Amino acid sequence: MFYPGKYWQPLEMGLLRCQLCPRSCKIKPGETGFCQNRENLGGELFLNSFGLASGFQLDPIEKKPLHHFYPGSSVLSFGTIGCNLGCRFCQNWGISKKDNWDNLAKEASPQRIAQAAKAIGAHSVALTYNDPTIFIEFAIEVAQACKEAGIKVVLVTAGYINKAPRADLYRWVDAANVDLKAFNESFYRHLCQGHLAPVLETLEYLANETKCWVEVTNLVIEGENDRPEEMQAMASWIAQKMGPHTPLHLSAFHPDFEMKHHPKTSLATLKHLRQIAVEAGLSHVYTGNVHDPEGGRTLCAHCGELLIQRDWYQIEAYRLSPQGYCRGCGQALAGRFGSGAGGASARSQRVQI
Repeated sequence: MFYPGKYWQPLEMGLLRCQLCPRSCKIKPGETGFCQNRENLGGELFLNSFGLASGFQLDPIEKKPLHHFYPGSSVLSFGTIGCNLGCRFCQNWGISKKDNWDNLAKEASPQRIAQAAKAIGAHSVALTYNDPTIFIEFAIEVAQACKEAGIKVVLVTAGYINKAPRADLYRWVDAANVDLKAFNESFYRHLCQGHLAPVLETLEYLANETKCWVEVTNLVIEGENDRPEEMQAMASWIAQKMGPHTPLHLSAFHPDFEMKHHPKTSLATLKHLRQIAVEAGLSHVYTGNVHDPEGGRTLCAHCGELLIQRDWYQIEAYRLSPQGYCRGCGQALAGRFGSGAGGASARSQRVQI
């Protein structure tokens, strides 16, 4: 469904400049920008994915991954197609790199999504799979509908967005997991067709100027972004600019998209980088995409007490007091917590709405 888009300026001869993200696409009449979601129709910008979705799943919140946002709760997840980055290693390229709009659900209105989430008992709705930045008008209306229904709003994003739209979007968001793909500009430029600085600006903004709970994910690719000095620099930056209690998820790469012949990331590499990140000042560093119960544990940053034990997406032990305090020393755990762990299934379930 076409919907009037924001964040653009007219240019000569029917061209327009998209001002949503740092790509600043110059779009010809009848064509779309890099992300495939923003289209020039008669010299005006339209969102061509409003009310469409690539599918719905009911997930545990830990799968996003968010470990400090209502642990064990269920989240209704959806996205569209397309992306505003061009990552050669994309782990979800079947959605983000395709343009088959005919396969998308046609009746995914904001109100319908919010009502479906409430009906199935989801604690939150996650805009994920591809980057919600590129369908921002739809994302904002979904968030508004969820707020009215008492449903929390979660974004999973690469954080590649300009200042004005960023403020418009995140005023409605309760939690975000931001994918910090590397801590060097060369990686972003050559493997993502983007730049590092705008992502760092988004992370600082979210941590210091909003009420949004933020966790960071780094997909570790051996030989590309796994140098110890790079991890030390990344973790130090997060600790200093976002706070030492910001959770960092180190996720294992598996061969996919244009890097199918690149080796998968070993558990040993993740464990080594996790130790470096902890020594650099971060209290909560997790491993993901591998079976590592130790790397899924949440410990009290003050006394070291085990607070949450996870095995994959299953919570096996939950020792927080109501509202998120350590039962051992009384220290508050950074994050958002309810009266106890939720009862979400550790397995994702397809949902029809």
